[in-house]
Parts: sequence; structure tokens; C-alpha cells
Amino acid sequence: MEKYSKLKSFWKNKKVFITGHTGFKGSWMCIMLNLLGAKIYGYSLKPEKKSLFMQSKCSAFLKDNIYSDIKNEKKLNKSMNKIKPDILFHLAAQPLVIEGYKNPIKTFNTNINGTINILNAIKKCKSLKSAVIITTDKVYKIQKKNKFYSENDELGGYDPYSASKVCAEILTNSFIKSFFKMTNLKNKVSSARSGNVIGGGDYAKNRLIPDIINSVNGNKKLCIRNPDHIRPWQHVIEPTYGYLKLAQLQFEDKLKNIEGKWNFGPNQNSFIKVIDVIKKIKKFKKIKFKINKTSKIQETKILKLSNKKAKKFLKWKPKWNLNITLNYVIEWNDDFKKNKNAKEMCENQIIKYLKI
Repeated sequence: MEKYSKLKSFWKNKKVFITGHTGFKGSWMCIMLNLLGAKIYGYSLKPEKKSLFMQSKCSAFLKDNIYSDIKNEKKLNKSMNKIKPDILFHLAAQPLVIEGYKNPIKTFNTNINGTINILNAIKKCKSLKSAVIITTDKVYKIQKKNKFYSENDELGGYDPYSASKVCAEILTNSFIKSFFKMTNLKNKVSSARSGNVIGGGDYAKNRLIPDIINSVNGNKKLCIRNPDHIRPWQHVIEPTYGYLKLAQLQFEDKLKNIEGKWNFGPNQNSFIKVIDVIKKIKKFKKIKFKINKTSKIQETKILKLSNKKAKKFLKWKPKWNLNITLNYVIEWNDDFKKNKNAKEMCENQIIKYLKI
């Protein structure tokens, strides 16, 4: 409880600007920050009707809810100038690998030009004291050997989504070294890369857990593309808390001369195959599945993140293993089917996490 109180004392009344606040991760971040007493200002495209943002009625507790595109530079700058935020989280993106293949131009425009606009807005914003640019675990150049990727490993991505996020990383590093190094934002802007996040309220297409939930709820056969692919599975609360901790330590100027790129991944026992995730859930739910052997979508087979840097300098570490995480995801979806309050369900899980 002491840790929860300390968090609240820092975040209370902080003006926080979040891009992509209507998305799955953005909604969980809004709910967590609201619990901690922050003043939240969201900038994003309009949410889908079936989304956690709508289900949890996030608009009700936001200080401002701006529906616009991050590619709209004029509107973005005007919003930042008006709000004068203390802290910024950039989550807005085209976030899906398969969508990147279907719409590569849209993916590159959003994830590259949108990030340029955000970085330029940060450069102009005098009130900002901390900013975190969220990218992805898929920014690393994949090696043939089975290794854990650390923050200084070579970047590289062949599919449009991954490549666009690599560009966002390069742009962030360029702005840090070209513009922020000699200003009051020195050591206060960074990029964050997290693993495959899962949690209640995720309705994205072609993502394993939402597909499993839809299969179970609709009693339909689940089609899986890559049963042997390994991912860094983690509950969405884990990296979200990591982002908040990173932003706070930057704000407090406690990360001097530490390079601004961070992994937030689970511990080693949560790096398992897709088929093994399905087997774990089958212990609780009936799942019928088939393997799509004709899929032409190329995706990274093994992806593991090293979390040593975050553990050492941020004192952040994963708290929930995969079994606990899956239990909470299933519990959330079962409770939602019983018409329980989506926001309260998220809050209860966040409070359990923060009290550990």
C-alpha cells in the first residue's frame, strides 16, 4: 500500500498528454492514471464502438478528449500549446503486423510521419518535463540464434509494421541527440519497447488472445497461423506501469546519462510457443482449433526481450507470470459477459498489481 501511496503522490494533478488513448493499451493507461489522480488529456482517432475505451467510459474522467489524427500537425501543436502538459506518452500508431501488409502506405504514414509530428511538438513544448515514445518489441534485427534482445542490439524489420517502428526509433534517437541533448529535456525523452501484451478488453483482429476469446464465446473453431512461434507474453498492466515509472524517473531527473531506450519484457518462463498458450487456456475453456498451413504472412519466429536494463535502473520487474496473466484475462472476459463494470474490473486488477 505504501508504494501505491507514493505513486499517487507523484501523479496527482500531473497534466498527462496521451496520444492513442482510445486504443487497448491507451485505455488501460488512462484508467491507471485516473486511479493515481492525474489530469489526462487524450489525442487520438475516434474509438471503435466495440472497444475498451467505450466499454469503460473513459471519456467521463478525461480532462480533454481530442479526436484527431497525429498526422494533423497543426491540430496537434495547437492542442499541446493549449494544454501545456507536464508528461507525454506517445502510443498512437497502426499497431498490427497483418494490417501493415494490407495497408503499407497508411502504416508508414502513421508510424513515421505521426511520430515526427509528435517529436517536433515535444521540441516546441516548454512545459514538458518527460516524454515516452512507445514502439514495439519487433524493432530488432532477428538473429538466427535463440537470443534475448537488449536495447543496444541492431534494429531491423522486414515487414511494413516492424520497419515503420524501426523508423520511429531512429527518429526518436535523432531528436534526442539533435535537439533535446542541450535543453531541459536532456535525459527526459526516451523510447519504450514492450512484449506481446494481453489483457481484458483487447478486440484487435488477428491477435491470439482476442481470437481465442472470440472462438470460445462463439463456439467457433480457432484458426492459428504460427503454432511454434515464441513471444514475450505479458499482461498489459506490466509495461504500462513500466512506462509510468520511466516517465516519473525522467521527470525527477534520476536517469542522467542513461541512453533513452528501454525494453519492458516478461521473465524467461513467459517466453513460450503459441500452441502452449492455447494449451494453458484449454485447461479452463473448451477450444477447438486448426492450423492454417497456407498463410503467406511472414512473421518473426522467436522473439525474446531482455529486461535487465529496466530491472537495474528503473527497479521495474515483472510481477505476474503467464499463468496468473491468463487467469486475469479469462476472469475479465467472463465477468464482462456477466455485465460487470469494465472500468471497475480494470481498476481492481490494477490495484491488485500495484499492491504486490
